[in-house]
Amino acid sequence: MTVHYKSILVAVDGSKEAEYAFRKSLDVAYEHQGSQLNIVNIIDTRFLGPLDKELAVEVKEKSRQTLDRYKARAAAFRVENVNIIIEYGSPRIMIPNEIATLVDADLIICGATGRTQVERYLIGSVSQAIVRSAKCDVLVIRTPAS
Repeated sequence: MTVHYKSILVAVDGSKEAEYAFRKSLDVAYEHQGSQLNIVNIIDTRFLGPLDKELAVEVKEKSRQTLDRYKARAAAFRVENVNIIIEYGSPRIMIPNEIATLVDADLIICGATGRTQVERYLIGSVSQAIVRSAKCDVLVIRTPAS
């Protein structure tokens, strides 16, 4: 039985593991011609204070620039059906639930970890939360794509 993924969601956060996940998402999207590649960055609001509206706008603009570069790389890889998504909230909740539902994802790709060991201890691993909560296939990337 072969699976054809139609809507692939890749979570990026600026970490090297997210870079590995993005590279793998290009391979998968290319192999599944006609699929939609959704590149998502969730700006974690726990790190923004309630009065930091200027900072929130600045962070969103930097995120937009980064995702635009990812989209250009996807086009250079001949993956043309690309959507970028930037939202505020908790990546652990939004990626497997809200964003995956929004894009009707049938595959989520994420890096194994983008946090420090202390952050994982205090707030948990985003990839673990995605695996536990997702209603579709999840591919967790640990190493660079070849």
